Amino acid sequence: MNLDFSQIVPSIPYILTGLKLTLSVVICSISLGLVLAILLALMKISRTKWIVLIADFYTSIFRGTPMVLQLMIIYYGLPQIIGFDIEKFPAAVLAFGLNSGAYVSEIIRAGILAVDKGQQEAASALGIPYRKMMSKIILPQAFKNILPALMNEFITLTKESAMVTVIGASDLMRRAFLVGGETYSFMEPLIFVAGIYYIIIMLLSLLGKAVERRLRSND
Repeated sequence: MNLDFSQIVPSIPYILTGLKLTLSVVICSISLGLVLAILLALMKISRTKWIVLIADFYTSIFRGTPMVLQLMIIYYGLPQIIGFDIEKFPAAVLAFGLNSGAYVSEIIRAGILAVDKGQQEAASALGIPYRKMMSKIILPQAFKNILPALMNEFITLTKESAMVTVIGASDLMRRAFLVGGETYSFMEPLIFVAGIYYIIIMLLSLLGKAVERRLRSND
């Protein structure tokens, strides 16, 4: 093995600067995806058939096509329709957020359906409005049950955020690739970035377990 990490030491600050973009994309995408997922999940359990069909169709589109294709359609293809270019950051957030919303909506829907129906019936009998019942009674219990699945989805999104390099965004992956091109040694910067992603994922995993233990202790 002919690895020399000393040659990338001067470029480490440059590579680490991409961490800000990576984390920003992940946080904003998760926020957008979670809001969208809750809306889609409520649509999927609606008693109105056409609302259910719309939500199911949306989910099928984003679950049935590659994430990288969705990203490229939004960044390269959408400007052809709307008539102006989209910046890399909002394009990435939109693509990952819309995709995450489709996947997370199924998780939330399953969590809602897993809550004892007797609680919904009791809330209805007490005259509690549907919106308040969902926000105060059903969704909190659903989120407690689906937390591990949500954390897995967020971890997956964090790793998939590296795809922004295909649209030229200066994230960790892109900067590592550029450093590799300058030094003619790609393995060292890529291994370095792999270590950064590994640390992020491990921290997220520990955070998820800590929150899960906290929720269980409050039962």
